[in-house]
Amino acid sequence: MSIEARLTELGITLPEPAKPVASYVSYVRSGNTLTISGQLSNDASGGIKGTVGVDVTPEDAQKAARLCGLNLIAQIKAALDGDLDRVVRIVKLGGFVQAGPDFEAIPGVINGTSDLMVEVFGDAGKHARSAVGVYKLPLGFAVEVDAIVEVK
Repeated sequence: MSIEARLTELGITLPEPAKPVASYVSYVRSGNTLTISGQLSNDASGGIKGTVGVDVTPEDAQKAARLCGLNLIAQIKAALDGDLDRVVRIVKLGGFVQAGPDFEAIPGVINGTSDLMVEVFGDAGKHARSAVGVYKLPLGFAVEVDAIVEVK
């Protein structure tokens, strides 16, 4: 089954790829490695902003991480001229959570992205990962995730 068919089966419509908000590019391809810049928990409704454990619940934070994953897939699709079947493997995700002082369940939040990658790409979506709590993220968003992807 193609990745596009899988997205349809899952009821997923990808957003438009976000434009960079500073001096960087959305992705860089070097050989068979595609590096995707950090994608925020943003969507057409404004996304999920705030501090997890303070004014964002862990459940909403996991939804925020899923938004990051959708934005990552949209960037991957743009980088591959629309052909997601060229993804060989999601190699690594780097997850950042704007966390309150007492919030420690950072890995559970980033599962929102990790689970999505496996849902969409199957075994090729299984990846290495880091999950880090930070004081602040750009524009006040709750979660940011970047990715390294092997492509053909």
